[in-house]
Amino acid sequence: MKTFEYTVTDGLGIHARPAGLIAKAAKEFSSEIVILKDGRSAVCTKVMAIMGLCVKCGDRITVTITGGDEEAAEKAMRELFEANL
Repeated sequence: MKTFEYTVTDGLGIHARPAGLIAKAAKEFSSEIVILKDGRSAVCTKVMAIMGLCVKCGDRITVTITGGDEEAAEKAMRELFEANL
């Protein structure tokens, strides 16, 4: 299992557009990718679940990746978060 933390810097937080980008990227991997915030979690292949976390600018989230391609998935998700959030 791979884990990393990220502080959201996008002024709007994780809204529909970035949630869609996250879900699209997560679907490219066989590993399960989950966002954790304040004791709640969302599987990253589900846009509405991601949006349901209500992640705002400045919130710190934890991303966990479990599966056979977790190394590649972690790298891709880190890059996606840094470039878009």
